[in-house]
Amino acid sequence: MLKKYYFQFFLLSLAFVVFYNDDYKIIIAGVAIFLVGMVFMEEGFKLFSGGVLERALQVSTDTLPKAIGTGFVATAIMQSSSLVSVIIISFLSAELITLAGAIGVIFGSNLGTTTTAWIVSSFGVKIDIAIYAMPMVIFGVVLRFSQSKSYQGVGKILLGLGFIFLGIDYMKDGFEVLESRFELSKFAVEGYLGALIYISFGIFATVVMQSSSAAMALIITALATNQIVYINALELSIGANVGTTITAVLGAISSNSNGKRVALAHFIFNITTATIAVIFLYQLSDLTILLASKIGIADNDYAMKLALFHTIFNLLGVMVVSPFTHRLVKYLETLFIEVNMYALKPLYLDKVVINVPDAAIESIKKETIRLYDSAIEAISHSMFLHRHKFIKNADLESAVKDTDITLNTDINEFYTNKIKSLYGEIVHYATLSQDNMNEEYQNKVYDLKLASRMIIEAIKNMRDLQKNILYYSKSKNPYVKDEYNNLRLYIARTIDTIEKLKEHDDELDVISAIELLKENTKALESIKNSRIDTLIRENKIDSKMATSLINDSVFAYDVTQKLIQVATILWIKDIDIRTLGVQI
Repeated sequence: MLKKYYFQFFLLSLAFVVFYNDDYKIIIAGVAIFLVGMVFMEEGFKLFSGGVLERALQVSTDTLPKAIGTGFVATAIMQSSSLVSVIIISFLSAELITLAGAIGVIFGSNLGTTTTAWIVSSFGVKIDIAIYAMPMVIFGVVLRFSQSKSYQGVGKILLGLGFIFLGIDYMKDGFEVLESRFELSKFAVEGYLGALIYISFGIFATVVMQSSSAAMALIITALATNQIVYINALELSIGANVGTTITAVLGAISSNSNGKRVALAHFIFNITTATIAVIFLYQLSDLTILLASKIGIADNDYAMKLALFHTIFNLLGVMVVSPFTHRLVKYLETLFIEVNMYALKPLYLDKVVINVPDAAIESIKKETIRLYDSAIEAISHSMFLHRHKFIKNADLESAVKDTDITLNTDINEFYTNKIKSLYGEIVHYATLSQDNMNEEYQNKVYDLKLASRMIIEAIKNMRDLQKNILYYSKSKNPYVKDEYNNLRLYIARTIDTIEKLKEHDDELDVISAIELLKENTKALESIKNSRIDTLIRENKIDSKMATSLINDSVFAYDVTQKLIQVATILWIKDIDIRTLGVQI
């Protein structure tokens, strides 16, 4: 009940604070403008990178040090750990990176967020940053109207930076005005009780604002205007680190198992880091003061000392936790294991992934491959065949003829209860994903939707074929029985060849084998064109058998061609080679 009205209560409380005190209104407006800037920055980098960021993260996470370094650099440049986290969870969900690589990026990203404190403490509170904000906003708006996605991205980045600078300026002005009327620093609390209070407040502020960067900007401006004392600012920064983890955990509740594992790893890392920072708070404070004097930070420049402290305890967390990453991965892999009662429930179509084009396409492809594998199982069973008995079998013909008539999957029921729902999920997800893609990516998604449709059509053709295969496999007429065995053999050979092609790395070899397979399956045409005529003239089959055989040879041919087309889309990545195959 309380949860239902939580947001309304928050709005009423915010309205009361805003209209009750003009000083608080300026500070809150600064936070709001800062958060708008962060949103624009994220959207800008998505447009500007054009997939470069995604590809860089994908190839730079094969070792833990590289993953940590990549997470640090990406977050330091974009000033958005949330965007990096979304991409990493997307890639992990699509199995483009390992869990260890994803965790390494999260470690590095946590360290990368400390650059925000350096920027704010170095520029935001020392110069009139609003002077630089105005030109950024102006040029950002102009570039937003460009036709080029890259220019639009640059425009959003400039808008984001402009709003961030304006937000910092508003927060600074608000605290300076507040200082002349009310001194918050007189409520400073020392000792571990103070640590508990201010860490809790830091957590609360970060969860409310949904941004540790905004929380750190608020803490630094409050410290620079003497509204809080130095030691309490350190405690608030620890709370902000914990708060951003809670935000990630809440966001991962509706995610898949991999999203939950990354969020839990993030939580474990930040809680461990915060615990170390609290236990050794005063020792780390002394170390910060010592290092500050060595690198030229003035004794009274507490804002930059806070930035240094923020970096030190996050770096310490990376040094302490990263050696145990392998054990952490092993532990996390035992959690959130999805018990799937329905074999064809989507495994990769995560709503987090949908906003990252490369990961979305890979997720759709993996789900389409699952659809294909399930369809192949149903098709094989509808012909009374076990896949493991005929696939890669040197004597394929004997394997097909040694039929177990008791094996009989109702392909219509299989399609209705399992295949149809998964196909619907793939098409729905693929359609939504195209909203965030350029034309090249949209074409790739279209091909995958086409492959899914071909799989469904192959299933429907087998549905029409299954009854007669069952009926004539029991026939006492050896000729019609042989012909239906031939139909089964062609379909089985197509499936077997495609399974072998999956293991080939050379796509030219694959397309050549596919074209050869197409030629071989054209022999199905001869069944209705010549062989059936011969069987009829020699009175080896009756007219009813001939009619059924003509119709079913068409269905069998369509099944083989659709499976070949699906294989071409799923296992030939190079568009030019795929096009070459169509032209041959």
